[in-house]
Amino acid sequence: MEFDKVLQEYIDAIDNRLERHLLISYPEIIYKSASYSLFSGGKRIRPVILMGTCDMLGGRRANALPFACALEMIHTYSMIHDDLPSLDNDDMRRGKPTNHKVYGEAMALLAGDALLNRAYEVMARFCIANNDNHFLKAMSKIAEYAGIEGMIGGQVMDIVLEGKVAVPAEMEFVYTNKTAKLFMAAFGCGALAAGKDDETVSKMEQIGKQLGIAFQIKDDLLDMSGSETFGKPVGSDKKNKKCTYVSAFGIENATQKYHELSAGAIKELKKLNNSEFLTTLAERLVDRSR
Repeated sequence: MEFDKVLQEYIDAIDNRLERHLLISYPEIIYKSASYSLFSGGKRIRPVILMGTCDMLGGRRANALPFACALEMIHTYSMIHDDLPSLDNDDMRRGKPTNHKVYGEAMALLAGDALLNRAYEVMARFCIANNDNHFLKAMSKIAEYAGIEGMIGGQVMDIVLEGKVAVPAEMEFVYTNKTAKLFMAAFGCGALAAGKDDETVSKMEQIGKQLGIAFQIKDDLLDMSGSETFGKPVGSDKKNKKCTYVSAFGIENATQKYHELSAGAIKELKKLNNSEFLTTLAERLVDRSR
């Protein structure tokens, strides 16, 4: 398997479809604002996982693509809102000025809203055109995992815990919901797009949970490392008084937890047939420097 070739195939398919979902119309400024963040150099990790999971399990890429695009739009909307002055107040994202620095706070807020709504439009239209319960389950799962009992719930507790010393259960809740739920959606919805049963979906989601939490802990460690390639201001977590695994439990414990979780996810992936692509992707995420 040529990993880089397959990865680029996924990214090209995702980007081409995203462009079709966001063709410039009137009023142009909202499309430009949303596109600015959507095409600002994101690595497409979550949609690529969704596409790769579907492929691994013998599904059709065409059935995975709408959910992959929706997941990326939801992820991008969340970052636009995260960067706003009322939340993390970040000036840089992916090495570029954040959306509100270019288009203003009001337009950035609306651009995030637009991407969130377009994500559900894309999934709903696909489900209407393809009457299959697996696809409806995938849309429902993405809605749940991006909502109050998922990403938003995790973001809420992330704010509540600012400046405080969190207990392990609180950190587990924040990291599972704020970050891992979208990884779980990627693995789980990839399985659903391939027409798999609930047992397989649940198994894939558990891998996503481990990898997602490990991914967030790695972000914490990179935030403290002073890496110039991180793409956003180093030390942002400390500036915003964020409670992270590193601040709560120290670098050594955070690093140990990160290695345990990432190794567990990779071990489970290696047990699956045709998992070479996803295993290599997980290994690269573990070793990333930005």
